Amino acid sequence: MCDTLWALGPQGSIFAKNSDRPPTEVQLVAAHDRRPGAPTLGTQYLTIPDLGAAATVLARPTWLWGAEHGLNEHGVAIGNEEIYTVVDAAAAPPALIGMDLVRLGLERARTADEALEVVTGLLARFGQGGVANTYGEAYFSSFLIADPVRAWVLETAGSAWAAKPVGRAGAISNRITIGTDWSVASDDLVPGDDFDRWRRPGEPTGHADRRLAASRALLAARPGPPGPRQTVAHLRDHGRGPWGAPGAGDAPQGPPAAVLADFTGVTVCMHVRGFMATTSSMVAELPADPSAPRRAWVATGSPCVSVFVPVLFGPGPQAAVPDALGDEQLWHDVATLRTRVEGDPEAMAAIRGVLDPIEAELWEEADALGGEPGRWTAAAGSWGSRVAAAAAGLVNRPGVA
Repeated sequence: MCDTLWALGPQGSIFAKNSDRPPTEVQLVAAHDRRPGAPTLGTQYLTIPDLGAAATVLARPTWLWGAEHGLNEHGVAIGNEEIYTVVDAAAAPPALIGMDLVRLGLERARTADEALEVVTGLLARFGQGGVANTYGEAYFSSFLIADPVRAWVLETAGSAWAAKPVGRAGAISNRITIGTDWSVASDDLVPGDDFDRWRRPGEPTGHADRRLAASRALLAARPGPPGPRQTVAHLRDHGRGPWGAPGAGDAPQGPPAAVLADFTGVTVCMHVRGFMATTSSMVAELPADPSAPRRAWVATGSPCVSVFVPVLFGPGPQAAVPDALGDEQLWHDVATLRTRVEGDPEAMAAIRGVLDPIEAELWEEADALGGEPGRWTAAAGSWGSRVAAAAAGLVNRPGVA
């Protein structure tokens, strides 16, 4: 389960995703340099021709080659979602999985339009299939593919696919949303076809509908795109709206105690005990000015008990990513804090009392640095170590571990 959104403003756009995976599946964030082409490239299950790669910042489960979400040096951002279709993913032979397609789209495209062509071309040539999580499940994906001025929703069922452009703003979750309103599609469709016929009959959609409604409400709440702080607050939503929003209360709320029959309790910040949790989050600003740096804010593990750490990317292929975002120890410490608030929601206030001031300091320091990669690279080490020390301190505090 995941949630992804994009919104266009006068000077660029904003992209965000919560990646929801099995709660013990470690997911780390790292920068990957440009790579020249080579005869072959090993993806999760296939070896394909290597066309080279743009520089990227990727959020990647440690056992996968592909990525849940990320952005590249050209300002392209992609995130994917698990969807349920009439095509049996478990019966498909190993091929490319959704995370492979996210990474390949980012490695090979300079715009959202190019990324759409890359992903759909790979689907046509190599197909889609293979186990995609540590539960041993195979599934197909939908994608939100974005750049500073344009975005696409792409939904797939095996090698069949349909895509439509996003207007000023849009969001996706774990369900098919495209009907007859697609603009381009695979040869399996003809004009007027309803892509919703690929949705698995009887598959409940309430778990996705609730979160999708929350994302759409955020995007509809203002005439322009939400800012990074508003978007971060949304990614921490435990079912009462973004943190600090009217009616949600000023104090951060703990996660819901249980999932009810109507899917109350399945929230943007995911806490389905023992089954699914948010394991990585990202908010990225994609400026329309190609000479401007792209800023992102990345949270390790569950965003409600983590810190969104600033990341700078560009202009060009330089990325300043704190090493702590690629450290398994920080991920496990945040997972411990998530388990703590799931058992005792009242512990959230004490945890945020430590983490909120650090997050505010990091954001203020990043703003003061401007867009100079050298200065960000020097600061990134300090940011990562401060977050790691704070998380470790909370884990080791009596009553928290």
